[in-house]
Amino acid sequence: MSTRTQPIVTASQLGTLLQSARKSRKLTQAQMGERLGLSQKRVSELELAPGTLSVDQLLGFCAQLGLQLSLQPRDDSATPTRGTPATPW
Repeated sequence: MSTRTQPIVTASQLGTLLQSARKSRKLTQAQMGERLGLSQKRVSELELAPGTLSVDQLLGFCAQLGLQLSLQPRDDSATPTRGTPATPW
């Protein structure tokens, strides 16, 4: 089994990843909601605005989609911090 990592630095990236993973498993939002004890509407909301996900909901999504959450130090050279120029002046 190959391991592929997907860096996520914004909430919208998380929503896109969760939606893509759900679709790759051929699950509808309604089916995903049933597995998580949520409505289809709430699954849609979480995919579109993942900033409202609780940690428990995120871990539930991951478990149902065969994903695991892994944290590591950010490569700051690839992503400039807000208010900081990408290259030195």
